[in-house]
Amino acid sequence: MDESSEKAILVEHLSKNFEVIEKKEGFLGSISSLVSAKKKVVRALKNASFSLREGELVGFIGPNGAGKTTALKVLSGLLYPTAGFVQVLGFDPWDKKPEFLKKIALVMGQKNQLWWDLPAQETFELNRAIYEIPKNKYKENLSELIELLQVRKLLNIQVRKLSLGQRMRLELVASLLHHPSVLFLDEPTIGLDVVAQQKIRDFIFDYNKRYKATIILTSHNMRDLIDLTKRIIVIDKGGIIFDGKLTDLVGEFAKEKIIKVYFSKEVDVRKLEGVGKLKRFDFPQAIISVPREASAVAAAELLQNFPIADLTIEEEAIEDIIRRVFRGEKIKKVRH
Repeated sequence: MDESSEKAILVEHLSKNFEVIEKKEGFLGSISSLVSAKKKVVRALKNASFSLREGELVGFIGPNGAGKTTALKVLSGLLYPTAGFVQVLGFDPWDKKPEFLKKIALVMGQKNQLWWDLPAQETFELNRAIYEIPKNKYKENLSELIELLQVRKLLNIQVRKLSLGQRMRLELVASLLHHPSVLFLDEPTIGLDVVAQQKIRDFIFDYNKRYKATIILTSHNMRDLIDLTKRIIVIDKGGIIFDGKLTDLVGEFAKEKIIKVYFSKEVDVRKLEGVGKLKRFDFPQAIISVPREASAVAAAELLQNFPIADLTIEEEAIEDIIRRVFRGEKIKKVRH
């Protein structure tokens, strides 16, 4: 069997360049740029290759400007690539065939498709017509999504009167009425409060399991990645620098260990700073970070020189580790 037919998404050596005008500083510089425009090429994607099996839910992460959104726009057919091969469900995305568009959805946390001055129900009806969803199927899908996202009471309220979290849930309903089998989710929890974020995460998890949907999720929200994904693709400066298990990524970036210590008596805080980096001190507890290789020595030093009631050595929080990826720290090698 052809390899491409076994994959829901197949990307090989994908590149996307943009030509932009270099703007000079100041008013006179702006005028000069208009008169004698100097152009430069920005390489948003560079020779990127990856694939997803049907039903996979993969985190697509990296620093701002790394190329994540550009990649999703190419995969959904909004942008034409400069070079490379892309196939989604056996289709060339930029052909924009109706059969393809009816099988995918691109949801962007900062973009709206709902009509601002109308109830969401009106947008749903419009999407039913656009996607040519039979009325019976539409009612069935809508009812299911309404229950999953708990939005029944919101359907006939003007969109502008809803909270950001309420609007985001209704955006998902609008995007998924046609039951797409591939979802591109670009920062779906951005700007939402903690409760709204969890509702969106619960829905994504349920949709993935229920329909075996293939999902690519970009997010700067650590809980999105921890709760939903096992596999992570890291992109930086347009290139894939890591593709593998989230646990492997954590293992590679976990440079420190955390020592939590409880004292039986008051201690001199300044002496603790000689053991490692003092992250917090609130007697009787202190939290100290030390290099991984020095954790045993640091623990022994604490036990020997301080009145210790209890001591534990723990791994760094996964959130801190992933933040290093967003800051663009280098990864040793790409894994597949």
